Amino acid sequence: MATRILVSQPKPQTEKSPYFEVASKYNIDLVFHPFIKVEPMSAKDFRQQKVSIPGHTAIVFTSRHAIDHFFALCKELRVSIPDDMKYFCVSEQVSLYIQKYVQYRKRKNFFPESGRMVDLIPLMVKHKVEKYFVPQSSAHNDDMKNMLDEAELDHDEAVMYYTVPNDFAPDEKFDYNMLVFFSPEGIHSLVKNFPKFKQGKIKVACLGTKTIKAAEEVGLHVDYQPTPELRSVPAIIEAYAKTLKK
Repeated sequence: MATRILVSQPKPQTEKSPYFEVASKYNIDLVFHPFIKVEPMSAKDFRQQKVSIPGHTAIVFTSRHAIDHFFALCKELRVSIPDDMKYFCVSEQVSLYIQKYVQYRKRKNFFPESGRMVDLIPLMVKHKVEKYFVPQSSAHNDDMKNMLDEAELDHDEAVMYYTVPNDFAPDEKFDYNMLVFFSPEGIHSLVKNFPKFKQGKIKVACLGTKTIKAAEEVGLHVDYQPTPELRSVPAIIEAYAKTLKK
């Protein structure tokens, strides 16, 4: 019987993903089922925050979800984005995604090579005259605001989309050997969907200190997390699979 592992994110779109290589090598049944989903915010709800997008000269994007919902809401609000708008992104991948909405030759993009928010701040400080706007999820914390405040940058934040638990079917089988979580919201969704869940022998892998903290707060034991040797989820899954072979 194959080992079953639940990965709480969407299934990779390419069959060449390392996930599938590990699954094939160790006879693992990988199930991709996000514990959270993203839903749009209405223009009416956005207006209640009393934050105006016009007047800002730079937008800060931390994810592709933020990009999608920012431009969708701008369209609904009939807000025109000027061609000289600057975009500060947490990674090159997020930066490239903007071309879905803005012509490549017109984009003024900035991003750190590391893909970390802490390394984006110095780039923003070099453009201290800008007035920054930060689209956020309903599940955000104050880390971004605190970093921008500390850097003395002129900024406004606003929620532009909702991050909510992704419901499982009432008769869903939850017979997994390992669960992989990527955010605190995923942990909260597990508790909501399976209030009587007991970890038992099930292994739990978490990415990020906040995810680990959320797991421990609800009584889960975190067996795996990224290390210098295990830098990715496929590597973590392979390490677990090797322990089973022993």
